Amino acid sequence: MADIVATAGVSNDAFYRHFASKDALVGAILEDGMIRLASYLSHQMAKESTPEDKVRRWVEGVLSQATDDDIASTTLAVLWNAGSVGAGFGSGPLSASTPLAKLLREPFAQLGSSDPDLDASLAAHATVGKLSEHLWQRTRPRRHEIARIVDFCLAAVRRTG
Repeated sequence: MADIVATAGVSNDAFYRHFASKDALVGAILEDGMIRLASYLSHQMAKESTPEDKVRRWVEGVLSQATDDDIASTTLAVLWNAGSVGAGFGSGPLSASTPLAKLLREPFAQLGSSDPDLDASLAAHATVGKLSEHLWQRTRPRRHEIARIVDFCLAAVRRTG
């Protein structure tokens, strides 16, 4: 924490007025990361006109977090620290899946899902789970795996519609 305070150029008092604890700082970093990722995904999805292509862009965008070494290292560090605030990645109050799932609701509804909120949540948990595996194993998703995840998400929605 001392390094963070020194790098930020603020006093300990000023830092702790804004962040009551290390957990509060990690929570803020997680929230900022989710906002940034959701914004990126929304932008990518907006480039597409069909719900199928929006879902494809969403899956590609989520899994792209494991394809760049710098992004993957940062995301992995956040994952590691997420456990210290009482919730693991992809579960609990700091779930990465929840805000990302909201982006899938509309395309899933357009595809005829009978429960687009639940379907979006399930697809998000599955995709974020695969992202987490890649980050921890320090591997990159392959094109055929990304295509299979897209197919899986679309097939699940079409079966429930």
